[in-house]
Amino acid sequence: MAPTILHLRHEEKPLEHRSALTPTTAKALVDAGYVVNVEKSPARIFNDEEFTTIGCSLVPTGSWREAPADHIIVGLKELPEEEFPLKHVHVQFAHCYKGGQAGWDTVLSRFPRGGGTLLDLEFLQDPKTGRRIAAFGYSAGFSGSALALKNWAWQQTHSAGEPLPGVESYPNESALVSDIKADLEAARAKAGRLPRVIVIGALGRCGRGAVDMCLKAGIPDEQILKWDMAETAKGGPFKEIHESDIFVNCIYLSSKIPHFVNLESLKEPGRQLTVVCDVSADTTNPNNPVPIYTVATTFKEPTVPVEGLEGAPLSVISIDHLPSLLPRESSEAFSNDLLPYLLTLNNWQNEPVWAGAKKLFDEKVATLPNEVLN
Repeated sequence: MAPTILHLRHEEKPLEHRSALTPTTAKALVDAGYVVNVEKSPARIFNDEEFTTIGCSLVPTGSWREAPADHIIVGLKELPEEEFPLKHVHVQFAHCYKGGQAGWDTVLSRFPRGGGTLLDLEFLQDPKTGRRIAAFGYSAGFSGSALALKNWAWQQTHSAGEPLPGVESYPNESALVSDIKADLEAARAKAGRLPRVIVIGALGRCGRGAVDMCLKAGIPDEQILKWDMAETAKGGPFKEIHESDIFVNCIYLSSKIPHFVNLESLKEPGRQLTVVCDVSADTTNPNNPVPIYTVATTFKEPTVPVEGLEGAPLSVISIDHLPSLLPRESSEAFSNDLLPYLLTLNNWQNEPVWAGAKKLFDEKVATLPNEVLN
């Protein structure tokens, strides 16, 4: 029986340095009999040579488009916006299952038009527990909290309204924490205090990451409000957000809920809030409980101002690939969690986790309007 061939594609999203496969997990796949083709990538945090030394074959950047139809294409972030139909099985995050998000139907329709299949990493679940088998949630919360603290510190030491400059990825967690600590020390010298932070979704993986970053950066525990479903059950907007310096939103949005904060609540007197990090980054979702911004931000331009407010400027961070701030560590953790299931891709149609992803794909395709399928 011919070996299953996996094709790791280069990530084309700007400043995306993570990888769905690492040299460690790729070696495990090669040892198990898989053929692993790796696209050359100047952006990936792992050097090409790290893959060739463990038995992978290098192939040209972007060559997944011409790969034989039976190759399984493995990636992380969404594909570039192109028109041609997709013929492969794709393992990736596609962000096209939340109905109401702009362009979801155009993205999803490319798969059935070409006879391809999407096995969306966001929806891989243990059939017994219903829990996700692998996620970047902790890394996203950790990185988002770091940038929120960095932005607050910047506000204290620079002119009002001057935006936080672009940021680059860090080689490791220690370097990131050291940098944020130094920023906060400079801010405390100027402002005489450290910020009060509220994290909503604090009991989930993302929220735990956000809280841990605050603690490692030196924010006292009593200055971190850790909220979850019990605290938000009464429905917002919440004055506790208004009274905090930083709000980090770490919830997973699955349905419409009352606003946590909105433009009306922000106009109430006494606003302390000057930084929002919407780790969820549901920018175009009409159910977003933080409807105070309309554009996604980037590592190059990390913040966007909230318009129409009096008093201290308020800015929002809404970067949709925050874990790329720590690309090596977040890739290793995610890919290691995913590995037991990657090892079953040679029989994915009959393996419960992948079969569940295919069932969801079929259900979502069935909701597509006919005009996008032609």
